[in-house]
Amino acid sequence: MAFVHLDVRHFCTLLICTTFVSVPSNAEIKVNPPEDFEIVDPGYLGYLSLQWQRPLFLDNFQDCPIEYELKYRNIGSKYWKTIITKNLHYKDGFDLNKGVEAKIHTLVPAQCTNGLEVRSSWSEATYWTSPRGNEDTKVREMDCVYYNWQHLLCSWKPGVSAHLVTNYQLFYWFEGLKYAIQCPDYIKANGKNTGCRFPHLESSDYKDFYICVNGSSESHPIQPSYFIFQLQNIVKPLPPEYLSLTVENSEEVNLRWSMPKGPIPAKCFIYEIEFTEDDTTWVVRTLHLFGKNTTTVENEIQITRTSNESKKLCFLVRSKINMYCSDDGLWSEWSDEQCWKGDKWKETVVFFLIPFAFISLFVLVITCLLLYNQRALLKTIFHAKKEVFSHQETFF
Repeated sequence: MAFVHLDVRHFCTLLICTTFVSVPSNAEIKVNPPEDFEIVDPGYLGYLSLQWQRPLFLDNFQDCPIEYELKYRNIGSKYWKTIITKNLHYKDGFDLNKGVEAKIHTLVPAQCTNGLEVRSSWSEATYWTSPRGNEDTKVREMDCVYYNWQHLLCSWKPGVSAHLVTNYQLFYWFEGLKYAIQCPDYIKANGKNTGCRFPHLESSDYKDFYICVNGSSESHPIQPSYFIFQLQNIVKPLPPEYLSLTVENSEEVNLRWSMPKGPIPAKCFIYEIEFTEDDTTWVVRTLHLFGKNTTTVENEIQITRTSNESKKLCFLVRSKINMYCSDDGLWSEWSDEQCWKGDKWKETVVFFLIPFAFISLFVLVITCLLLYNQRALLKTIFHAKKEVFSHQETFF
């Protein structure tokens, strides 16, 4: 028992010594932050490059996979974006209406430092576009719509304090272009640019689209405005052209419509239906409304009438890109209205009966006149013959 007790004491002593010896070993391991950390603007209207060089004095970690933890955001944003990379650069889009801040440090993995990950201090960088012009000189009410996933059109209004001689220019860029391009076809009002018609934009979907609208004025500088969006999220499709409404029985109504024309796949549409039964209207906005299917990705639905004595049923449809093809979108205009009238057969009867009645009356009147004239003629002939006969009797 004494030997066992002694071995246990020696084991505990050895464990404690090992622990205290290893701690200062890890505590002494340090690594420097990345060198020459900077935010570079290549002229892509908000698509910036964050780049850096390897830390100094990494000789002791030549066989270690060194990584970098990068955090970045627009100044004023609540949250940081974080990535961990082995590269010496990283690119992303930013809102250049605001400043940009970023920080980075070096990570040495635990397998290279006796089980504890080692991090360097932070290296920080900021970026601002060159200050120019008053805030009130920026364009107002910028609005961009990608019509039918084919034609992009943007419009704006001049800044509040912009002089009458101020004119604006639009530049755009997306990944795949070598450089930012100026609008080739401006929309003008009173000789000034108020919008842009874009050319065909090939391979521009599902990627950030950057726009800068700046200006020129002889009297004062104009502050540029920057915008970032993705084209599929601002699509405004066409409405369906052909609608049909069929009353299948006393309760069920079948509504059908054609797919909107254009390049948008059928699977990308969602529809909104406005259905009117006499004086009651239901607007299609959710999957189910009072038990009725009111929003659908198909181009046909069944609706139950509230009364089988309805006199008039009408509906119209509009379309939008659904959540499977975009994060957002714009509703199309409403289609033309399609209606069904319950008393249509009566109208048809009246439509035919009234002309028939007039024609019949006209024929009757003509017939009566002819008969009257014929009777008068026969009466005249009869009297004439009678007089001739009377003269003959007197002669004899």
